[in-house]
Amino acid sequence: MEVSRRKAPPRPPRPAAPLPLLAYLLALAAPSRGADEPVWRSEQAIGAIAASRKDGVFVASGSCLDQLDYSLEHRLSRLYRDQAGNCTEPVSLAPPARPRPGSSFSKLLLPYSEGAGDLPGLLLTGWTFDRGACEVRLLGNLSHGSLRNGTEVVSCHPQGSTAGVVYRAGDQNRWYLAVAATYVLPEPETASRCNPAASDRDTAIALKDTEGRSLATEELGRLKLRGGAGSLHFVDAFLWNGSVYFPYYPYNYTSGAATGWPSMVRIAQSAKVLQFQGQAALDCGHGHPDGRRLLLSSSLVEALGVWAGVFSAATGEGQERRSPATTALCLFRMSEIQERAKSCSWDFQTAEQNCKEGEKPERVQPIASSTLIHSDLTSVYGTVVMNRTVLFLGTGDGQLLKVVLGENLTSNCPEVIYEIKEETPIFYKLVPHPKKNIYIYLTAGKEVRRIRVANCSKHPSCTECLTAADPHCGWCHSLQRCTFKEDCVHPENHENWLDISSGAKNCPQINLFRSSKDKTTVTVVGSFPPRRAEWECAVKSADTGRQLCGDKSPASKPCTCSIPTRVTYKDVLVVNVTFSFGSWRLSKRFNFTNCSSLRECPGCIGTGCAWCKSERKCIHPFTACDPSDYKRSQEHCPVAVEKRTPPETAGGGRVPENRSNRTHPGLQVFYIKSIEPRKISTLGKSNVIVTGANFTQASKITMILKGTSTCEKDVIQVSHVLNDTHMKFSLPSSRKEMKDVCIQFDGGNCTSVGPLSYIALPHCSLIYPATTWISGGQNITIVGRNFDVIDNLIISHELKGNINVSEYCVTNSCRFLAPSLKSSKARTNVTVKLRVQDTFLDCGSLQYLEDPRFTGCRVEPEGDTELEVKIQKENDEFNISKTDIEITLFHGENEQLNCSFENITRNQDLTIILCKIKGISNANSIDTSSKKVRVKLGNLELYVEQETVPTTWYFLIVLPVLLVIVIFAAVGVTRHKSKELSRKQSQQLELLESELRKEIRDGFAELQMDKLDVVDSFGTVPFLDYKHFALRTFFPESGGFTHIFTEDMHNRDATDKNESLTALDALICNKSFLVTVIHTLEKQKNFSVKDRCLFASFLTIALQTKLVYLTSILEVLTRDLMEQSSNMQPKLMLRRTESVVEKLLTNWMSVCLSGFLRETVGEPFYLLVTTLNQKINKGPVDVITCKALYTLNEDWLLWQVPEFSTVALNVVFEKIPENESADVCRNISVNVLDCDTIGQAKEKIFQAFLSKNGSPYGLQLNEIGLELQVGTRQKELLDIDSSSVILEDGITKLNTIGHYEISNGSTIKVFKKIANFPSDVEYSEDHCHLILPDSEAFQDVQGKRHRGKHKFKVKEMYLTKLLSTKVAIHSVLEKLFRSIWSLPNSRAPFAIKYFFDFLDAQAENKKITDPDVVHIWKTNSLPLRFWVNILKNPQFVFDIKKTPHIDGCLSVIAQAFMDAFSLTEQQLGKEAPTNKLLYAKDIPTYKEEVKSYYKAIRDLPPLSSLEMEEFLTQESKKHENEFNEEVALTEIYKYIVKYFDEILNKLERERGLEEAQKQLLHVKVLFDEKKKCKWM
Repeated sequence: MEVSRRKAPPRPPRPAAPLPLLAYLLALAAPSRGADEPVWRSEQAIGAIAASRKDGVFVASGSCLDQLDYSLEHRLSRLYRDQAGNCTEPVSLAPPARPRPGSSFSKLLLPYSEGAGDLPGLLLTGWTFDRGACEVRLLGNLSHGSLRNGTEVVSCHPQGSTAGVVYRAGDQNRWYLAVAATYVLPEPETASRCNPAASDRDTAIALKDTEGRSLATEELGRLKLRGGAGSLHFVDAFLWNGSVYFPYYPYNYTSGAATGWPSMVRIAQSAKVLQFQGQAALDCGHGHPDGRRLLLSSSLVEALGVWAGVFSAATGEGQERRSPATTALCLFRMSEIQERAKSCSWDFQTAEQNCKEGEKPERVQPIASSTLIHSDLTSVYGTVVMNRTVLFLGTGDGQLLKVVLGENLTSNCPEVIYEIKEETPIFYKLVPHPKKNIYIYLTAGKEVRRIRVANCSKHPSCTECLTAADPHCGWCHSLQRCTFKEDCVHPENHENWLDISSGAKNCPQINLFRSSKDKTTVTVVGSFPPRRAEWECAVKSADTGRQLCGDKSPASKPCTCSIPTRVTYKDVLVVNVTFSFGSWRLSKRFNFTNCSSLRECPGCIGTGCAWCKSERKCIHPFTACDPSDYKRSQEHCPVAVEKRTPPETAGGGRVPENRSNRTHPGLQVFYIKSIEPRKISTLGKSNVIVTGANFTQASKITMILKGTSTCEKDVIQVSHVLNDTHMKFSLPSSRKEMKDVCIQFDGGNCTSVGPLSYIALPHCSLIYPATTWISGGQNITIVGRNFDVIDNLIISHELKGNINVSEYCVTNSCRFLAPSLKSSKARTNVTVKLRVQDTFLDCGSLQYLEDPRFTGCRVEPEGDTELEVKIQKENDEFNISKTDIEITLFHGENEQLNCSFENITRNQDLTIILCKIKGISNANSIDTSSKKVRVKLGNLELYVEQETVPTTWYFLIVLPVLLVIVIFAAVGVTRHKSKELSRKQSQQLELLESELRKEIRDGFAELQMDKLDVVDSFGTVPFLDYKHFALRTFFPESGGFTHIFTEDMHNRDATDKNESLTALDALICNKSFLVTVIHTLEKQKNFSVKDRCLFASFLTIALQTKLVYLTSILEVLTRDLMEQSSNMQPKLMLRRTESVVEKLLTNWMSVCLSGFLRETVGEPFYLLVTTLNQKINKGPVDVITCKALYTLNEDWLLWQVPEFSTVALNVVFEKIPENESADVCRNISVNVLDCDTIGQAKEKIFQAFLSKNGSPYGLQLNEIGLELQVGTRQKELLDIDSSSVILEDGITKLNTIGHYEISNGSTIKVFKKIANFPSDVEYSEDHCHLILPDSEAFQDVQGKRHRGKHKFKVKEMYLTKLLSTKVAIHSVLEKLFRSIWSLPNSRAPFAIKYFFDFLDAQAENKKITDPDVVHIWKTNSLPLRFWVNILKNPQFVFDIKKTPHIDGCLSVIAQAFMDAFSLTEQQLGKEAPTNKLLYAKDIPTYKEEVKSYYKAIRDLPPLSSLEMEEFLTQESKKHENEFNEEVALTEIYKYIVKYFDEILNKLERERGLEEAQKQLLHVKVLFDEKKKCKWM
């Protein structure tokens, strides 16, 4: 990096600096690169950041909001704003290279109410979701529900802008939100995403009351856009002097161009109405021909009354119009903005039009001395430290700059205090640490960093520390280094820490001077730390170590040491002087070697030498001259103290330049055409070529580089004028920035050459392919950045040294041909290096292997116009592309045809290269005359011979002879073959019989001997909470409805309920009205079955806390259903879900039986699912189809099963940060099958870890890898890799444990992957595992002991496995069934007893004597409507994932369960489905138990109405605040309003519902009024 220089008066041009190692060290100097700074990485690009005073840092990215601690090391909480567990952006955005402020899904992030009495801190967030929703949450924890919310507050467009500020005002001291937003964008495709109300389409700024249950239903005031004004892009909002200010600029979102000047609008900081106070335009266009009309960032320096903004000119697509003057930092005095903010508005509609005809906005000018022009600024933050204004600036190439303003607000040359290695553009908002002013939060892309605001440690001495004028730094006496005040020991003692206000004169300084003829005195001056010990001082000769003088003095008085004048001392040339007390020590070395060469008095005395005035010469201090000179020497020649002259700037770099191409009118014209290159690295460039005309005519040529306006220019003399049109310059090192270049001839005007960019050193990220052949010539590509500054590319080999290769480089990639290393050993690695100037950068390694080996080729005609050439090659690791290979076919009399490359296919044994020759007319004749094929792979050239083919004439002669021989041979062979065939068929039948016999015997033995170790203790059952259990049963197929009811309702204010919803709630509590509505809806043709189910579920949620009333509604609707069913077939009642009451009954049972399910049935049900999983995984499972050897369902039976065996593995788990517990067992023995894929092995290893330690490993399956340890070698195990078997039809067989030949006792290491991969790998039809394609089934067993085994496998051989699985889970299943139809403590659950008695009573009332009818009613209402739903869906009850295979097995169990309740006798034959036959013997036993269960319930004493009401009341209380009933009421109203006329007509026809009719009309009026409001 170039050391920051301050502006000074013009100086003579200096020669270019040499560029070797020194320049490289300078380029890598001061700015920190982020090795130790904490970094938070988010999943998505960050859209907003804010820091609260007590509760940490809040970062919004994608659709997530994270609460982090101040160190960024821990996430305290997270809010998923869109979908739980998912932070991805709902609409994929292609962000521009420089995102505009606010271009994200998060629009507002405003902490407030911090330290306001006893009130908790609050966070106001705004998002594009829900039409621009706004929420107020507690700062302490984001997971708590929102306290208040509203819609259409912020812009709902990801590209739209929003700026806001929260303040307190009014008599009641309430909090108000002033918000400005781009509510409407002009693009039709964007505007269709969200459409605000028509009355809001012109709103620009709104004022809202943020308190109360819901955010205000209407604004306290609006400021609307003037008609035809176009879109405004708001950048910031802040409070100053009793007003709210919004900086913005007019912006065309379609063209991407600013349509007017940036402006500041001012409104009153009011509690009642929005009062417009004026508008002022801001002019920061100086130094750019088009002006700067984009505002990128904003910061109020409140203590100074100054506002800072980063302004930019348009840069065009791809930044091609960027120049050194594109962006600028401008400071404006707020008092001047307030004074000039006119009430005449040209962008907004105001109540009073005070505009005079033809009046144009007055542009406020910035503080000239503060303006800083730079090529690529993106952000600004300003503050005041020790009465100095400090500005932090972010840049588009990842730099953080620091500017300290002088006394007259004069900008200095910015210091680079931090650089992001990846050069990501800095986010438009820089956030200071709210507690420690030594940190600032730097956001870029997906990362937030906590950065120190100064690099104090780079100043090695006190004088350098204090003259640097950085208010954050000072000299710490106790540590004797430059530090932050917080880092100094005892900084509260002002004597221990010197800040910049102390000045360098107070730095401890050792002085040595000739005080008299006889002695030289050594003293110490300046400021010192508090002293408790006595002073000690000593002067020693550096050469001999001899002490020349020494002394001690009390702590209150510094020590003084006097050296006597002696002749022997004149030979002492170097002395070391030391002053100390306690542990504090100050030393200095004086060198008198060059005293006689010094010609000036100050320089002489400053080095410790003595000045003789009479003789005007500098002498050794220990030698004599006229004693009368000593005193006057000290008076008139003070010791020179190092000073740094403050910079002299002229209006922030506003120096007018005449860019004429002539030096003087009428004289020689010097013409400049171009400069090459336009980009150089920060190391500089020794051969920059300028082209033009008449260069040899000039005697003195100078290049002037001007970067940041407040920094000193670089003046470089020409290195060599090559000829009249070309000259060469050697440019020095510099920091990253774009500079303006001009050439000066003979001291005349400076002719502009255009911009030149200093960019960072190249960085390599990937080399591909990473393997090549030893002959070389393959195309190699390097991917990275900043490759356009490379001087050349080098291949470094241990034997051959550095090899220069020719390369073609663009910004992000380099291509080169791999050089030949033919004389080297077959396998070797080389290093790829990039040379920039004299610096070599490692770029990675390239592996050389033996040349490819070709084994033969085939030429086949495709019709008469096309030839197909197939070249066979041994398998290798090369990645050959189309550009690497050239194939030529030789035929006839050495004629050649070029063959066009098609593809490369890799098989298990060989690789086939296919190419085609098209557009020929005699393919068959060429085929017969072809001889060989030439293959050129880079530098490798090989000839591949094809197998010789007999000519046509040869065939015509030989064919008849062969035919005769074949006929005679056939007669003899046929008889032999028939005998052989008969013998083989007999052998195969014996083999099949043997296989069948073996399988049947194995199946029988397994049934008798196999025992599954059922785990009794499986840890805590992972029950879902009631809320999620209920929602999954209410909405089994409508997951989209679930999230709207899951808001945390515990903190809601019951009194603050919307008036319209309160009225509707009261109305549906009218039983007659509700029953009438339900019957009316069911008569509507387009009120579908889905609508009936949804309506019933919404009604259940709305009446969740009124279960007594809901039960009475259920009774009425059930009686009405019986009336309908009795006319037809009563046995069909409640059979299907075709009415509201049937779904209502399911929901009612779920609510009332949730406790019984959890306490009695839950544990045996979870044990069944766990045992079933365990049994399935005991045998082979095909990962593609999920079929398994052990199953209950024939459809899921894996009958194409290979032979398999168990492999015991020794698994070692790597220690990871997510699981660092000391008592975790990391060496575990795990049993897997040799036919398991690597993914299946991972699952079993994870399950073993959980079983062993009682806790999970801490990573997801997709985050870990497996490594086989063989001695000192490791091999990563993957489902698919280069060794995977590819079958002939292109299907890839997944790797298994057996594929890698892993044996018992092998060691497998579990490690954390560097990069994550998708969690659910989906295999296509191009993959297979255990079930092979039909064409491969026979080939798969070639060479095995029993040839052709696959071919004779039949499904029926493995049906015993169904029985084996049934036996394994039988005891667990029976325990589950009996827990369902048992009566704990001889009492039935209240809901079951109550509803069964209700059905018995209704049967008696209807005089139904058939007992089967009542039995069917009970079966349809309880087992069919509730229990079957639970048995088939364990994910409704537990937090588990149901696989398709488990679903198939549970369907068999559910069928057996329902068969137990059936009254019909099953007549099953041998051809019946196995799913029915499996439990055929058990069903009669179950039926008897069910009948006893029904009888026992009927015999129990009936429940009193008081008991049932008490039970229902208790259940209602349990579920208070579980759901957002208001949402359910809103959904119910949607159905009512859809069929409003039909319902109203029905109410008019029914007697006694006149009052309900009036209430319904009143509810509609309330809802219609609510539609007109913006807030809901």
